Amino acid sequence: MDCKFLLFDLDHTLLGFDAAEEVALQQLFEPYHVTNIAAYKVAYRRINSQLWRDLEAGKISKKELVDTRFSRTFAQFNQFVDGQELAQAYQQHLSQQGQIYQGADQLQTSLVARGYRLFAATNGIAAIQKGRLQASGLFSYFEQVFISEEMGTAKPALAFFEKIAEQIEDFQHEEALMIGDSLTADIQGGNNAGIDAVWYNPDNTVNDSKAKPTYVVENYQELLSLLLG
Repeated sequence: MDCKFLLFDLDHTLLGFDAAEEVALQQLFEPYHVTNIAAYKVAYRRINSQLWRDLEAGKISKKELVDTRFSRTFAQFNQFVDGQELAQAYQQHLSQQGQIYQGADQLQTSLVARGYRLFAATNGIAAIQKGRLQASGLFSYFEQVFISEEMGTAKPALAFFEKIAEQIEDFQHEEALMIGDSLTADIQGGNNAGIDAVWYNPDNTVNDSKAKPTYVVENYQELLSLLLG
């Protein structure tokens, strides 16, 4: 494949977010003497997912998402807490989690050895994503890490990719590839920016969105075969 610049999503593509979140939420809820942590986790994930969809749609700000997701969760159980205080504690717990998917490090090693230039392109909170990358051991593979909070814009907005293009030396759209699991953020983002996109789809999810991946892979070996030919 004639490409040079690989833009990698992180969560659910390289980093095992579900495992990281599970540990971080457990650590967060325990000091609050939550008796049914499992129920709180279910409520939190439902509320958080909706807030992220609202953020991608431009309906809310990142600050509103971060500051309210835990207060909304506790409110489901008729409890009232300081959402900002819990947000800070959660960020601290989550930033220490470095779980990766099996083979993610070998994938990065192989791509760098073949001369690909690797960049992280992620929606998220800078302190969390940088901490997790450091803990994961993947940080050193990336020339630069682009995080929506620092960019002032998020995938799938065209502006997110325009800022990336401005900051990568000799960047060429036709030589770039966006790789990620999210149709609405990664693949739609690639579509918006005129960049080819690989949909990492290990669960064989049906694409019922408007996003159009250039390629679809189910695992890292398929991605390597696609890139290394």
